[in-house]
Amino acid sequence: MRRRVILLVVLAGVVAVAAPAFPFLARYGTVPHKADGPVTLLLAGVTPKYDESAPVWPWPARPEDYSGLTDTILLAQLRPDGTTNMLSIPRDTWVNVPGNGWGKINGSNPHGGPETLVGAVQNLTGVKVDAYALLSLNAMRAMTQAAGGVTLDVAQDMKYDDNAGKLHIDLKAGRQHLSGEQAEGYLRFRKDNLGDIGRVARQQNFLGALLNKIKSPLNWWRMPGMVGAVDRNMKSNLTRAQVAGILGAALSGPKVAMHTVPGNFGGGGTWVADRAALATVVENNFTDPNDPRRLSIAVINTAAPSGSARRLQEKLEGLGYLRVSVANGPQGNATTTITGPQAGRILQDVGHGQVVQAQGVPGADVTVRLGSDTPAN
Repeated sequence: MRRRVILLVVLAGVVAVAAPAFPFLARYGTVPHKADGPVTLLLAGVTPKYDESAPVWPWPARPEDYSGLTDTILLAQLRPDGTTNMLSIPRDTWVNVPGNGWGKINGSNPHGGPETLVGAVQNLTGVKVDAYALLSLNAMRAMTQAAGGVTLDVAQDMKYDDNAGKLHIDLKAGRQHLSGEQAEGYLRFRKDNLGDIGRVARQQNFLGALLNKIKSPLNWWRMPGMVGAVDRNMKSNLTRAQVAGILGAALSGPKVAMHTVPGNFGGGGTWVADRAALATVVENNFTDPNDPRRLSIAVINTAAPSGSARRLQEKLEGLGYLRVSVANGPQGNATTTITGPQAGRILQDVGHGQVVQAQGVPGADVTVRLGSDTPAN
């Protein structure tokens, strides 16, 4: 009888610890596994909106609809072996916002939602984003609380009050243990000589401290609470397969490296990216040598129905291929052929044809010649 009581108590404890993650698990219903390739996730923290018509001051925050400015933007790529690269993108980075022209990247989400923000990040980096996750202001505070706080070194005294935004920061320099509320202040503070660039450095410092904490097996029991805290404060288009791949990479023992978009301060409080230096960062850290989407692909219609080359170009670009072009070539192939490195992988995305050894289009890594076996639609 006593053993049964002990077992019931233990089971009740396990359920209580895991309960915060149940909604997340119910929605994604997946188990960790090793993905075929890297998963690139765009994380963005959304600032709240306030009801300026309210008869009270400070104005109360409106219900979160994830349409606000994104003051924290992080591009994270997780590889199957656990290697994780994170690129911090300063909120004032000057970019080409799809459909809106040039502007600060933190205004992309209000202009067109997360899809527009994803497009702006892809325009800036050239890295294909697989999924996004928008986090509310409460996400980091709640996750830090669920983690039991975070210990780190605060480099300087931080004092700032914003009654309208209900933000009050009062931290002293030195090593200390931050609660969720204190961590929020640490992450949002930008009243120093470096402005948002200084805040990016603090965000990276915080993430490093948090990751070091949860790596310890002594803190693994906190993970369900942390997952639940984020899930309650997130809008995302992650798929089950992507979540499974991310969890698989995490369980492989994440090896995390932090990077920041290189650049200089520009006019109007902007951050102007150094495109050449950024290209080097991307090439060295965000390019998977085994990912066929990085290859240049030329598509030729040799005997396929009219418009087939353009349709295949659109299909491949929709799958994340960034360098697909339609080329001219001789007519007459009855069978679709694919020539070049990783042709077998690309064949899976084309959907028909065969791999052959032949001369390709000059300047292209891979050449796809569409034959008469190409479906009309």
